[in-house]
Amino acid sequence: MVVLGIDPGIAICGYGVINEKGKIEVIDYGIIETKREISKPQRLKRVFEGYLELIEKFNPDAIAVEELFFNKNAKTAITVGEARGVALLAASLKGVEIYEYTPLQIKQMVVGYGRAKKNQIQEMTRVILNLKELPKPDDAADALAVALCHLFYKNIEKLYGV
Repeated sequence: MVVLGIDPGIAICGYGVINEKGKIEVIDYGIIETKREISKPQRLKRVFEGYLELIEKFNPDAIAVEELFFNKNAKTAITVGEARGVALLAASLKGVEIYEYTPLQIKQMVVGYGRAKKNQIQEMTRVILNLKELPKPDDAADALAVALCHLFYKNIEKLYGV
């Protein structure tokens, strides 16, 4: 099963592609970046096109997207929500199943503790994926964790019929 994990954003969108064939292996990870000088509609278009390119290149069986974590800055939350929307639209247009996970679920699945710190998630992602160093930038590491979370949930469903 090939999973594309997405850590949505408008300036930097992380992505991570993993495959489970007996063992879990990393196919690719990185970011889609947009510049501040560009209008928001153009930035969202670039993010959308980036997601479409990734879907066409890796042909994932599933796309896992981090749900929005609302902090104090409503403007940032709205912008990230718009970036999430284009990720969901790209997946939907390409006919790929979409799964959404909260930050708490991702932390619980990858680290075993729902209040884990960012560095703990990144280190466990590195260990689970047998990487020599932490995936960089942070947004890409987060996207790999989202993809791992999905695989772990699917394996629990298989084991327990949940």
